[in-house]
This record gives sequence, C-alpha cells and structure tokens, in this order.
Amino acid sequence: MTDLVERLVPDELWALFRRVVPPTEVIRPQGGGKRRAGDRECLAAIIFVATSGCTWRQLPPVFGPAWPTVYRRFAQWSQARVWARLHRVVLDELGARGELDWSPVRDRFGQRPGGKRGPLTGPNPTDRGKSGSKIHLITDRNGVPL
Repeated sequence: MTDLVERLVPDELWALFRRVVPPTEVIRPQGGGKRRAGDRECLAAIIFVATSGCTWRQLPPVFGPAWPTVYRRFAQWSQARVWARLHRVVLDELGARGELDWSPVRDRFGQRPGGKRGPLTGPNPTDRGKSGSKIHLITDRNGVPL
C-alpha cells in the first residue's frame, strides 16, 4: 500500500469505515477474471477526488484501481448511504472521546458564503426571492459539522 493511501485513509478511519461499508460478495463460478480492487484504495481515491478538486478521469494511477472502478464504488456506496452512516459513526466516536464541544453549538443558518454572488445564483424561493445562496450547517465550537 502506498504512503498516499495510508495518509488519506489512516488505520483509525479505515476501522470506522469497515463498520459501515456493506459486505461484498465476489462469486465467480467460472473462475478467472481480475481480482476486485481493494476498498481502502478506492476510499483513498474518492477522498483524493473530493479534496483535490480533480475530476474522476484525472485520478492518478498511484491508487491502483482505474477511475471507472473508483466512480462505480462511489456510486454503490452512495446508494447504500455509506457516507451518512460513516458521518454518524465518526461523530459518535468523537463524542465518546469527548472531542466534540456541544456547549456553544453554532447554527450556521443564513450565513452567505463569501458574500459574493455568482452567475449561477438566483432568486431563492425559501428566502423571499432574494438573490444568492446560503449555507445551512450546524457545527460544534471547533467547526466540526454535526
């Protein structure tokens, strides 16, 4: 496993992820074929795409699986609601450690991102037709999304 995969998906995150990812059954009665790409490598590639801003097609080959495999795994996990369950497990873990500060929970409702309006923003039907977009997010004191 490359250092990049281990850096993007540390052992602690990998242990939490394995709790929420659905089991896979690879049955090839005829035998042969390619070995299934590893979930950890696919997760690292998904995290890389999400954090770097590159497209699926620009995914570097250092991760192992090709971009169509990574995208297919992302779509399967999204349909299985893996990301929502992982978010919940991470919050539970942080809460159990006492690393979430619930005292002054901040409601980020109504804060405009950057204060600028782009060409893709328009009248918001939930805000009396005002132009722009809003972020609706609740975080703890340290900015961890809840």
